[in-house]
Amino acid sequence: MLKLPELPDCFYQNQPSLICPSSPTPNHSLYLSNLDDQKFLRFSIKYLYLFKKSISLDILKHSLSKVLVHYYPLAGRLRASTEVDQKLEIDCNGEGAVFAEAFMDITAEEFLELSKKPNKSWRKLMYKVEAQSFLDIPPLVVQVTNLRCGGMIVCTAINHCVCDGIGTSQFLHAWAQITAKPNLDLAIAPLHTRHVLRPRNPSEVTSTHHEYVRNTPRENGHLDIDINRYLQSQPLVPSSLTFTTSHIIHLKRQCVPSLKCTAFEALASHTWRCWVRALDLSPSLNVKLLFSVNVRKRLIPEIQQGYYGNGFVLGCAQTSAKDLVASNMCHGVKLVQQAKSSLTDDYVRSMIDLLEDKSVKTDLSMSLVISQWSKLGLEDVDFGEGKPLHMGPLSSDIYCLFLPVIGDFEAVRVQVSVPESVHEKFEYYMKECLGKEANGDADIGYHMEENGFC
Repeated sequence: MLKLPELPDCFYQNQPSLICPSSPTPNHSLYLSNLDDQKFLRFSIKYLYLFKKSISLDILKHSLSKVLVHYYPLAGRLRASTEVDQKLEIDCNGEGAVFAEAFMDITAEEFLELSKKPNKSWRKLMYKVEAQSFLDIPPLVVQVTNLRCGGMIVCTAINHCVCDGIGTSQFLHAWAQITAKPNLDLAIAPLHTRHVLRPRNPSEVTSTHHEYVRNTPRENGHLDIDINRYLQSQPLVPSSLTFTTSHIIHLKRQCVPSLKCTAFEALASHTWRCWVRALDLSPSLNVKLLFSVNVRKRLIPEIQQGYYGNGFVLGCAQTSAKDLVASNMCHGVKLVQQAKSSLTDDYVRSMIDLLEDKSVKTDLSMSLVISQWSKLGLEDVDFGEGKPLHMGPLSSDIYCLFLPVIGDFEAVRVQVSVPESVHEKFEYYMKECLGKEANGDADIGYHMEENGFC
């Protein structure tokens, strides 16, 4: 397997501490919506930030204790509901967030050299909480690692059942603001209640939801086929490709003038198609693209600003592997657009009602999942000494991330782990449509486009 450079070990001088809210907070159980407590989301979103200059640990701890007054559920603990089977809630008990402090013998510049692709040694930058189950891990875990050059790396693990990407960005900006400008009111006041996304009574599943499947063995034709399970069984290699503004314009032009599309629609369709081609799937297989869509403004009434719970759902585009690969890019783009346009208020309410059935799960068996971290402002978090030199996930997975590019708001970094056996093929397909400008690969021409493959 491709050997990636290893980070040195972290040195911990002190045991991690619990940072509690700096003043009393409400003590109650917080209801989680059906979008919050899906089994698909029972993990922590792990961010890694690299800053050129460090902030005093005492200042960071103090500002974290202050922001936890506003975001007090993050200082609580998840637990199983006593009223509803298989449902979670937050015990807002103020126990506190985990804060670990460490030192690593590396400079910011050296880490930037290693940051083009994540590897498993990055996990050293996040303190691992010893826990028997997912519920035993505090909703917020932070590690601040000071570097030899005077810089710092801030890693956060935020429970996805508590916050979505927009919510995590809102929280991190609030923490940074209180650190840098402690006398200012928060730019956005957090909205805690999740009742706006309660299921209807009685429940009404009025739509067909291809994003979900009953928790029974799935058959595709005569065979029980599960791409997700196959990928998890393979040695995986991270792929990380940056698409500049000009690359994205080039992709979008392949649909003009017959079809107008957004940067996300073009890049999502392109990535899905390249992924299916690289895996060389049977032409008859029905493949899906699941992608996150913010529905805060799609609901009636709209969800108020400040809502930091899960206000997204998965859009679902699907087609046969043959039709996706053999058609031009417009085919995939149209499927993505149709999936987005179907996410009306009634559709989302129907989905929430469907999730009352705890045998329903996200259909990952034949799906590529794309989560968009770009355009959330995550790369703009500033604790007072400047914006980050690098922002991204702590690790790479089979779920695809569209990441921000520091210094270029319109650019997107596509990161996903694929089997080592198809890694080179996947990256070739991703870059072949872009010609000579693709990531500096001067030898990649337009011949594939001319043959109708792009």
